Amino acid sequence: MGLGWSPEQISGRLKRKHPLVKSRIVGMETIYRYIYDPVNLDDHLWEYLPRGQKKRKKQKGRSVHKSHIEARISISKRLAKVNKRREFGHFEGDTVEGRRSVGDGIHTEVERVSRMLFAKKVNRINSEETIKAQTDLFSSLPAFARKSVTLDNGRENHLHMQLNKILNMKTYFCHSYASYERGTNENTNGLLRRYLPKQTDFSTLTQEELDEIVSEINNRPRKVLKYQTAQEVFTSYCSDST
Repeated sequence: MGLGWSPEQISGRLKRKHPLVKSRIVGMETIYRYIYDPVNLDDHLWEYLPRGQKKRKKQKGRSVHKSHIEARISISKRLAKVNKRREFGHFEGDTVEGRRSVGDGIHTEVERVSRMLFAKKVNRINSEETIKAQTDLFSSLPAFARKSVTLDNGRENHLHMQLNKILNMKTYFCHSYASYERGTNENTNGLLRRYLPKQTDFSTLTQEELDEIVSEINNRPRKVLKYQTAQEVFTSYCSDST
C-alpha cells in the first residue's frame, strides 16, 4: 500500500500473480476490514489509501470554454476501431490546472488501449505551451504508437494542426461540455490529482518529480487491464510491433 495501490488493485494483482495458490490471495473487502479494524486504527493505514479517506468524493474536471478552433474534426468522425479500443496508438489529451493565481499546469496524454500516462509541465495554459508539450511527448514515441489524439475545445488546443504537420497525427475534438468523451484521460487525471490536489502550485514541482508520480501511476495494476499495469501493456504493444 505504500505505493498507493488500492485494496482492489492489491487483490486483483495477487489473483493474477498467483491464480492457483488460494493462500496467496486476499480479497479487497478483507483488506478494507483490516485497515478500518479498531484494533489497527492507531497504525493509520487509511492514510495509504489513494485518497486517504473513508468516503470518496467525486472529482470534477476543469471547466472548458467553447471557442472556435480552425480545422476542427469532430469525435463523431473518429473510426469505430478507435472508439472500441481495437487499435493501439490513439490518445486523449488535456491540461491539469495548477493554482489559478500562477496560471501554470500539466499537460497529460493517455493512450486509450494501455491507459499509459504521459505528462509534461507547462508554464502557462495556452496554445504555444501545449503544442510544445505535445510535440515533446509524442516525438519520443515510434509512429505506430502515436496515430491520433482526441482533445477538448479549450483555447490551448488552437495549434493542434501542427501535430499533423510535424508528426502526421490526426486530431479529433469532443462535443462542447462533453468531457465524458475523453473519459480515459479524465479518470487518469483523477489519479494524478491524488498526488497533486487542486490549487497546487506547480511552480515548486520539477519535471523529475512529476515523472516519478507518472511512473508510479503507470506501474500500478489496473482492474480495467485485468490487473496488468499500463506500463506492461504499453511495452507489450511496442514489443509486438518491432
